[in-house]
Amino acid sequence: MDELIDRVLERGVDSGAVPGVSAHVVGSDGPLYEGAAGVRTVGSDAAMTPDTVCSIHSMTKAITGVAAMQLVERGALDLDATASSVCDEMGPATVLVGFGPDGEPVLRRATTEPTLRQLLTHTSGYGYDIWDRNLDRWYTATDTPRLGTRRLAALDTPLMFDPGTRWQYGIGIDWVGRMIERISGATLGAYFEEHVTGPLGMADTRFTPTPSMNERRASVHARQADGSLIPIHTVTPEQRDFEAGGGDLLGTGADYARFVRMILNDGELDGMRVLEAETVGTMARNHIGDLRVTRLVPSSNRLSNEAEFFPGEPKSWGLTFQVNETAAPTGRSEGTLMWAGLANSFFWIDRSHGIGGVFMSQILPFADRPALDLFYEVERSAYSVGGHR
Repeated sequence: MDELIDRVLERGVDSGAVPGVSAHVVGSDGPLYEGAAGVRTVGSDAAMTPDTVCSIHSMTKAITGVAAMQLVERGALDLDATASSVCDEMGPATVLVGFGPDGEPVLRRATTEPTLRQLLTHTSGYGYDIWDRNLDRWYTATDTPRLGTRRLAALDTPLMFDPGTRWQYGIGIDWVGRMIERISGATLGAYFEEHVTGPLGMADTRFTPTPSMNERRASVHARQADGSLIPIHTVTPEQRDFEAGGGDLLGTGADYARFVRMILNDGELDGMRVLEAETVGTMARNHIGDLRVTRLVPSSNRLSNEAEFFPGEPKSWGLTFQVNETAAPTGRSEGTLMWAGLANSFFWIDRSHGIGGVFMSQILPFADRPALDLFYEVERSAYSVGGHR
């Protein structure tokens, strides 16, 4: 497997698909592959390595989901209780139904209040302005701070639909992070370190990087119209009102591979249990019924291409994971869990075959075709060589 995936990564760099990339494949019993190719920043000599630090964006969501489910196990949170019963700052839920003749938002009261389960499954009604033109317009019309400011006001948005009636990717898991902070009395990062990332040995996964992490950090790159990649400067607010459970962590592929192995091992890694096996099984099941994951269509802010993994194949949602309802051509089985980060980092967890993997790149916009194709090629290689197909 090592030589095959090494060649795949090297071809990806040589073709311009990525400036640098790291990849990790793991089984239940341990690592199966670890490697990297290219550079951390175009124009530099700093090599991409398995411990290069990246912004993992929405790969944060699954870690937040594990933290929330720990509190569910302890009886401190209830999946079907309203989120506002924990976070009173949410207030009564309203739905954005349109805009008046002067461009003012038109709202109505939601039929129900979002629950923790709905927040975890993106059926709460919350959206992202990246993929919802009406929400993008609402932020502009109301002059509300956007999510990138990490101001609490950025979370105080209307719903796009009544809870439980649709699937739409959104900020719900940022609210889950707030719930964890309320119940635990700790910041989200402190909770992770004590109960999730710390016990799992994920020392390089943090909201605020250590000096060592900064020394190993990759730059984010933007894909240009001619296909080339240039490094871009990304701004992190100096003062944050909250640590975003939906997308703020920095981390390494090596760290996230340990998280993947924990899920493959039903909540335990190297003798350290962070979730009960029954809880992992619950997280891995479809929790949206007959609803299905739909294509993400970007609004005007251009941080994303149109995005859908395995178009045409049915996908449901577990508790912070997309769930493949059918086997995929890469080799993954029905029921495989996956998701991604905005800068084109990806993971998959195939509990049936006991294999998973992590792919780390730093490219915008999201769903970059060359990077995504390279991820799929790494996954196919892992199954073809590992004897799991």
